[in-house]
Amino acid sequence: MPKIIFISANGTERTVEAAEGTTVMDAATQNLVPGIDADCGGSAACGTCHVYVDPAWTGKTGPATPGIEQDMLALTDNAEPSSRLACQIRMTPALDGLVLRIPANQH
Repeated sequence: MPKIIFISANGTERTVEAAEGTTVMDAATQNLVPGIDADCGGSAACGTCHVYVDPAWTGKTGPATPGIEQDMLALTDNAEPSSRLACQIRMTPALDGLVLRIPANQH
């Protein structure tokens, strides 16, 4: 199974496995990754699964999708060019080792 490395705002790393096709948000919540609240359950309606994609991975994850994801990110605190909603990233073998940073605040 592909692995995801989550890095918290204080630098703590947590590696989790994610089944192919699973969203990054689901992998985080199933593994109790702190900082991924996922209040809306993955409908891209809250922004509480906001992550920063490591620059080495942005080419593989792509940018935030136009419409709902970009609109929601515009409402989140501390959005950056590498910001994505974890509920909108689906795991594939090409994303094995994906590195994501978690913002200090999700609200």
